[in-house]
This record gives sequence, structure tokens and C-alpha cells, in this order.
Amino acid sequence: MKDDSRRPEASDDREIEREIRSQRKFSIAEAIGREGADLMKGASPVTRRRQAELEVEQYLEEHLEDSEGALRIVLVRRVRESEILLESRYSEALEALRRIAEQVVTSESRLRQLVRAVDAEWGRIYSEQPFFELEGRAAHCDDPYTLSSVREALARLLEVLEPPRGS
Repeated sequence: MKDDSRRPEASDDREIEREIRSQRKFSIAEAIGREGADLMKGASPVTRRRQAELEVEQYLEEHLEDSEGALRIVLVRRVRESEILLESRYSEALEALRRIAEQVVTSESRLRQLVRAVDAEWGRIYSEQPFFELEGRAAHCDDPYTLSSVREALARLLEVLEPPRGS
């Protein structure tokens, strides 16, 4: 048979807790500590923005042909900074990626800007002088990111990205 005489009642526990708290000075840290367990209940500690970035990073890792890695980095940065993603409140990360890729593939000036940013990123990653492709000149033979190679990589990416819903 169990001895329940030693076990305090729930009301006794509450009384002891009240007495302890009455003698402590109130602080915001203590209030947060008391309620902390409920603050994150049902929520992810990872922000929605970061979740969207991770979704794009993972998708590009799986679907973008980019052995050097600079194109992937620049595309994630473009998506992160895009108004498209911000307007969707970070809920349509792959749609933002698709729209950015379409904009780049269909605009020669946007493609040039992207390739220049990718070349610069490649130079930072490998501590090398980047091979900037100049208009009217052939691309350098060692340039991993040319206008045509980036256009082709984005076109292949667009083939596997889902079209927008309702289209």
C-alpha cells in the first residue's frame, strides 16, 4: 500500500509557489521565463523568411547544375531580396525563384547583370580574379559562368520548376 500522507496536495504546491514569488522582486526576465514555454507553442523557432531561403537553397542544390556554387549563392540572394518573395510573405519561395529565373532568361540586360554578380561571387569564393564577359568579345576559355552557360542552366531549372498554380 502506498503512503500518500507525504504527498502534498496541488493546492499546497500552489500556496508554496505563491509564497516564494511574493518574496521575489519582479523582473521581465522572470516573467518571460514563466511564460516562455507557451510563447513558442506551435511555432517554429526558424523565421518564415529563413525557411523560404532554406527551401530555395535545397531546391537549387537538387535541381541546378552549378558545380562551382556561385550561381546558386547569387540566386538565393536574389530571391531573399526580391519583392516577389516579400509580397507573398515568404510563402511562395519557389514561385519567386521561378519568376526571377524567367525574368533573367528573357532579358539580356538582366542576364548580363546576373552573370556579372555570379562572376564576382565566384572570384570571392575562390580568391581569384573573375572572368567578366565583355560585350563583343568571346568569353574567356576558363570562365565557368558565361552568358550562354548561365542562360542554359536557368532554362533547365525552369523546366523542372513547377508552373504557377492555376495556369
